Amino acid sequence: MLVNSPLTQIALRLPPISLPDLTGEQVQLAEYADSRPILVVFAANHCPYVVHLEKALGQFALDHRSANLAIVAISSNNVEAYPDDDVAGLRSQVQRAGWDFPYLVDAEQIAARTFGAVCTPDFFLFDSTGDLVYRGAFDFSSPGNSEPNDGSLLREAAAALLADRPVPAARKSAMGCSIKWKT
Repeated sequence: MLVNSPLTQIALRLPPISLPDLTGEQVQLAEYADSRPILVVFAANHCPYVVHLEKALGQFALDHRSANLAIVAISSNNVEAYPDDDVAGLRSQVQRAGWDFPYLVDAEQIAARTFGAVCTPDFFLFDSTGDLVYRGAFDFSSPGNSEPNDGSLLREAAAALLADRPVPAARKSAMGCSIKWKT
């Protein structure tokens, strides 16, 4: 089901969450950020909206490798109902998308609920103090439209943050498949 994230900037601090990566190693978000800005992306292997931008997101990460920006993806979907979003599927996604950042597994859906994530993809950009500065779309593209799939909106927000300028308000909400909640 198609869902849009809220456009309003919610008062959110980077939560003290620890989740396993695809090897089972625990990753604590604040420790991983290590006083750097951090981008947290809620993603899913089966979602066509994530598949649409996954390679461009991999390029975004590559372009920001030396820019002091930490990046993590989190999968929170119910894997019993959506087995493609289990660890094996996520590993496949990392390979095909060229992601070189941790992909975390939120099996109990605590991170998704704490963040207020509603869809995949859902983007949360925090500054180096852990304050949310951007929640919005990657760019104006989506499966089936002809807009450039280049991450322009997220790039604009990240560039402002990394240059110590005010981060522009999101001009478009994130849009994608709903988080697949456990019952």
